[in-house]
Amino acid sequence: MTADRRRPDHRSDQPNHEWNDERNEHRLGHRLEPRSHHRADRHGEHRGDRRTVRAGDLRHVVTHLITPLLMCVGMGLAYLGAFADPSPHHLPVAVVGTGTHAQVLAQTINDKAHGELEARTVPDRATAVDQLKDQEIFGAYLAGGNQAHGANAIGRATVSPGGGAPQRGPELLVATAGSDTSATVVQKVFTPLAAQQGAPLKVTDVAPPAAHDPTGQGIFFLLVALSIGSYASVAVIGGAGAVLPMRFRAALATGTSFVVSILGTLFAGPVFHLVDHGLWGLWGMAWLYSAGILLIGTGLHTFLKRWTTLGVMVLFVMLNFTSAGGVFRPEMQNGFFAALHSFWNGAAFVEGTRGHVYFDGHGLAGHVWTLVGWLLVGLLMIGVAALAEKRRRAAEAEAVANAGAVAAAAVAATMPERAPGPSAERAEAEEELEEAVGV
Repeated sequence: MTADRRRPDHRSDQPNHEWNDERNEHRLGHRLEPRSHHRADRHGEHRGDRRTVRAGDLRHVVTHLITPLLMCVGMGLAYLGAFADPSPHHLPVAVVGTGTHAQVLAQTINDKAHGELEARTVPDRATAVDQLKDQEIFGAYLAGGNQAHGANAIGRATVSPGGGAPQRGPELLVATAGSDTSATVVQKVFTPLAAQQGAPLKVTDVAPPAAHDPTGQGIFFLLVALSIGSYASVAVIGGAGAVLPMRFRAALATGTSFVVSILGTLFAGPVFHLVDHGLWGLWGMAWLYSAGILLIGTGLHTFLKRWTTLGVMVLFVMLNFTSAGGVFRPEMQNGFFAALHSFWNGAAFVEGTRGHVYFDGHGLAGHVWTLVGWLLVGLLMIGVAALAEKRRRAAEAEAVANAGAVAAAAVAATMPERAPGPSAERAEAEEELEEAVGV
């Protein structure tokens, strides 16, 4: 009985188990199936994202990489060529005195310097100070002892222990506002001479820089700020403003130069106190400098297009900063950069500002005229660019007219010949032809 009762129950349970297994398999398959399809879809999407690199796209990128690579080469050649191995070349110095001892000392310096120094003699201390402030020399050596130093030096004389003639120690006069590096070089030359006399060398700075610019190089870094603000604006005016007429772009360049020069003057005066007087004169030179760069760059953009940035960097960074005399004066550089210093606009700004602020305006007029010359070059460049763009527009208009004439001839050739009709019909045909040519 028990077995008979269990058999039906057992037989009835088997289909239920099978049905449950099928249901579980269906649920499991329902869960797994979307994942497998999702993975397949994602894999297909990834394969779809793999685009074929076209030769034209790669050539486009490589062509644009030429500009920064040329900048790297140019900056390396310019900066290392100008600053890597500075050494004096005929650096003018003076020995104070009129006696035989001073003349012999000056000649000895010239013989041992092998062209690095150019020593001369000056009669007294006052003359040496005047030549230092005129930047005719960059160091003046007073040997001391019983040498004649002029009336201005007698007040510093001391009586020798034996009660003899007054004795003076060696002294070196420099003007660090003109060039701190040149003053350092001169000091290294004359320090051993003072040591041979058994006395320390006294260094007197007759033209020190501002208190907040102890090395005197703040003017050079002001030049860097003005230059970057100017030539970076060229890219904007020439690129984004290319659709504007040239006179509008020239006006924008002039206005931008005013803003850049005002910012530079604020940096030099109220903000960092690089100079303590003469801010109006500094602003005038800053405006001339910035306006020259902006006008030249805006004019060049008509011809150089995307190479304009490289062009202005060559003119106003690579050749400009290296020849400005802000770090090393031309007497400390090779002949190429020393020659650029005589007429480049950065050198005119730096030397003009030094002369205006520290040397009672010595040489200021010449440096201002140099800046005016660069401004005139910028105006000339604007005029040439405007003329070139005018001719280009005329050529384009002529090409459009020629294309219209060809289209008109083609339309006329395809139109069927009509018998002469009333003037109204002829006028309508001519109007239709004009509309076709216009399209």
